[in-house]
Amino acid sequence: MSEGDGKDDALARLLRFVLTAGEAKLVDGEGLRAADGRRQPLAPAVLARALSLGLLRRDGARLSPLPEARAHLKRRLCDAQTPFAGQHRDITEVTVLCDGARERAVANRLESPLASLGRLKEKSGEAYLPDGAFAAGERLHADFTRGGLQPKMTMSWEPRIASRQKGEAGAGRELTDTALAARLRVARAIEAIGPELSGVALDVCCFMKGLETVERERQWPARSAKLMLRAALLALARHYAPPAKTTRRSHVWGADGYRPDLLR
Repeated sequence: MSEGDGKDDALARLLRFVLTAGEAKLVDGEGLRAADGRRQPLAPAVLARALSLGLLRRDGARLSPLPEARAHLKRRLCDAQTPFAGQHRDITEVTVLCDGARERAVANRLESPLASLGRLKEKSGEAYLPDGAFAAGERLHADFTRGGLQPKMTMSWEPRIASRQKGEAGAGRELTDTALAARLRVARAIEAIGPELSGVALDVCCFMKGLETVERERQWPARSAKLMLRAALLALARHYAPPAKTTRRSHVWGADGYRPDLLR
C-alpha cells in the first residue's frame, strides 16, 4: 500500500467517526472523543487535510461534518473506477432467474422509483407496499423488458423500406418466443389492472418515471400518484397470484317430509 492510500484510509476513518458521532471533540493526547464515549486517535496531518478539503468544520475543540463529507466518504468506499457515479447508488445483492436458474446479481436500489416507494413505511411501521404488490411491479417491469417494449434511446440504422418479399411475415418474425410470451403477459396484466390504473403502473414500473413526473404529466393532485400506484399494484398482485376460491355447499330448504328427486 502506498503512502497516499494510507492517508486516504486515515481520512476515511476520521470522516466515518465524525459522521456517525454527529460531532466529536478534540482531546489533547487522546485524539477524538464522541458524545457516547468512543475514542479514536488522530494525526494532525489528517485533520489538517480534512479541514483544507472542506470536509469538516472546526469550532474550537469541536469537529462537525460538512455536507461534502458524506459524499467524499461514499466515493472513497465505492469502486475506484467510478467513484462519482458510485456515490449516487445504493447497491444490494438480489437473486434473479437466468435461463431457468437462480443466480446472484447486484442491483441499484435508487435506480427504480418503485424501489424507493417500496422503502416507505406506514405510521404503524408496516410497509406501504405489501411484498406481493412490490413483486408484481418488478415482474411487470421484467416482462416489459423481455418483450423489448422500451423506447429506443439511440438512432436506428434499420432501413425504412422492408426488404422482405411478398407474403412474408412482418417485423414480428424477428421476435423470439420468449419476447412474444413476455408481450402477451404484459397485455394480460394491463387488462387485469384496468384502463383507469394501468397507465400509472406502466409509467412507474416500466418507463421508470417518478411519481412527481406522473402527477405533473397527468395533472393530478400532489401525492395522488402514490395512492393510484398502490391500488394498481394490488390489483396486479391479485392477477399474478389469484386468491383461492372457497366453495360452499349448496343447501335446499324443504318442509317436513320433503325428499329430493333422485336423478336416474
